[in-house]
Amino acid sequence: MVNAIEWVDGRIIMLDQSKLPFEVVFIECTDYRQVAEGIKKLWIRGAPAIGIATAMGIALGAQDIKADNFKEFMKGLEPVVNEMLSTRPTAVNIKWAVERINIFLREKRGESVNRLKELLIDEAKKILKEDVEVNKAIGKWGAELIKDGNTILTHCNAGALATGGYGTATAPMLVAREQGKKFEVIVDETRPVLQGARLTTWELMQEGIPVTLITDNTAGALMKMGTIDLVIVGTDRTARNGDVANKIGTYTLSVLCKEHKIPFYVAAPLSSIDFSISSGKYIPIEERGSEEVTHIFGKCQIAPDGVRVRNIAFDVTPHKYVTAIITEKGIFKPGDIKKLKKANINLEEVRFKP
Repeated sequence: MVNAIEWVDGRIIMLDQSKLPFEVVFIECTDYRQVAEGIKKLWIRGAPAIGIATAMGIALGAQDIKADNFKEFMKGLEPVVNEMLSTRPTAVNIKWAVERINIFLREKRGESVNRLKELLIDEAKKILKEDVEVNKAIGKWGAELIKDGNTILTHCNAGALATGGYGTATAPMLVAREQGKKFEVIVDETRPVLQGARLTTWELMQEGIPVTLITDNTAGALMKMGTIDLVIVGTDRTARNGDVANKIGTYTLSVLCKEHKIPFYVAAPLSSIDFSISSGKYIPIEERGSEEVTHIFGKCQIAPDGVRVRNIAFDVTPHKYVTAIITEKGIFKPGDIKKLKKANINLEEVRFKP
């Protein structure tokens, strides 16, 4: 399994996913601005992975701060944090990572500046390690939803490349395979950046899982034929009521699933659930440049010069179309997600029973 991001000897080593599957290229980031550029240009992508990159980018930027005390150090850290927050608006993990780092630093404010710099590196590495464990837990719960002989459809890329390792939407597949279950996966291409075609198929093939690639507009026909048994996707931000923001085209799949009575599951680590917003209408939706639509890989032009383009990167799936949400704490109906913030909750009483 290829690591999307690592901290090695004071540098951040990032797999340039924009070049996959044709080239495996690693970029050494020695400056936090380079990390931010990597997030913007999709060298690294996927909500959990860019949360990790944010934490590591802050730790990297902190190493160059000249300060004599905690207040000066925090002041010097502001432009680093703001640079990270300005990268991509939809994935909540960037904001989550910043908030976690801020809380961590306030707890350690009595330490020397040099010690704070060391502790930030340790905390960023810890976030990476925790993410892998979270994904494995999602896999354990989600594997319960996969039966022998199933055909699973997934959208975009929510595999190891989009996380610290193991993936979110792909984690149940990996665990189900370890359990000896036989199943197949259908991956749609995920226009316009083709994360499904380039990344998810590549990952699943490396893992030896049978995979079939389809165009984005084929899913409905396969559902009508009875080919697809369930859909599992990831999420970039989920609201308190269970509305889900994910790669553009996810909403369309959820409506098709409702029409064809196919379960539609969302793999969501708690770090990607934004309990501060009541519904998906408050999720900021990123729009990207027109060239991603008018060209393939910025090279092969497929549309007339001057055509107007809307390149909406994400859509919001209303909770009524979501069968259940798979977290590291278990599987829950969308309406029960908000209960996870309550203290002393009996998880067994609210977990989804498939």
